[in-house]
Amino acid sequence: MKNFSLISLAAAAIFAASCGTGTTVSGTLSGVSEAPVVAALLNVNTYDILDTLATDKNGNFKLSVPVKEGEPEFVYLFYKDTKVASLLLEAGENAVVEADTLGHYSVKGSKGSEDLQKVEARFSRFLAEIGKADNSSEFVRQYIAYYRESVRYIMENPHSLTVIPVLYEKIGDFAPVFAQSTDALHFRRACDSLKLDYPESRYVKALESEAARREKELKVEIDLKQAASVGYPDLKMPDINGRLVALSSLKSKVVLVHFWDSSDPVQSMFTKEVLAPIYNDYHKRGFEIYSVCLDADKARWSSVVKNQELDWINVNDGLGAASKSVSIYNLSSVPASILIANGDLVTTAIKGETGLRKELARLLK
Repeated sequence: MKNFSLISLAAAAIFAASCGTGTTVSGTLSGVSEAPVVAALLNVNTYDILDTLATDKNGNFKLSVPVKEGEPEFVYLFYKDTKVASLLLEAGENAVVEADTLGHYSVKGSKGSEDLQKVEARFSRFLAEIGKADNSSEFVRQYIAYYRESVRYIMENPHSLTVIPVLYEKIGDFAPVFAQSTDALHFRRACDSLKLDYPESRYVKALESEAARREKELKVEIDLKQAASVGYPDLKMPDINGRLVALSSLKSKVVLVHFWDSSDPVQSMFTKEVLAPIYNDYHKRGFEIYSVCLDADKARWSSVVKNQELDWINVNDGLGAASKSVSIYNLSSVPASILIANGDLVTTAIKGETGLRKELARLLK
């Protein structure tokens, strides 16, 4: 368990006394006897330890949780390094948990906790499915389907605090499900609805701050897109050395924006056997490639780029299918390429290697 900040016993006692709601959690952790269980309160982005207790010889445990009226709390139970239960507790509830040491659990007596368990189970199924995806197209398909399902959940449950963990879900450590700039609208809608029911909730206040931050980013992006000096959606992503490179910063007469996935051997072969020769033939005449990789494994991407000695601009934000570049350029699959000539998108249909060479010969006379 990480980022646990201890609450002093005195502060905890004062807090509990001021609440007096009688909120309790009891249950059974199967398969263990007199085992340690840690109860932790989510404090926006860290955990505060509420209690460390031991089960009895049958795995039973019970604890009291300080919950104020109108301010439900997210509480998590841990056995060693495994989260064994997630709870969303209202004042006065008596939640009953049945769990095992592998993280499987059920809960009764708390409506918010029951809904949270379903939310987490849905996300776990999604992660399992994308883990089975054997190509980027399948990964993107699974992601889009889950994203749409999540949007529907948020819209259909405007007064449930369970929408908050949905909004903050991540694929791995760095890829938010809600990574698009326009997702600011979902954060704002959820925040405004929850404020009506939980105006004092720490979680809602944090959500409002995040909504404001995202709205600011969205405004900047819209302003950039509307700028007359750029005739195409701009991108600014880290290259193989971590340096941010903006598409608009390239001064070449013709730029090929190429989207690909380094986890796909066929796409990797294409960059080496097709794009590299074209680049070598036309680079000195004013041709550049801005290669956007959508492989979330940046180490693998970096290895492919170095091994193949790809000398053009290679960028990757590590977000995979959740990358903003996917939504900005409305990608449905990769590989995909877009040609920019003299600062404007080329609308001519280009078919294959021969078509690209023909178009470059025309544009780079």
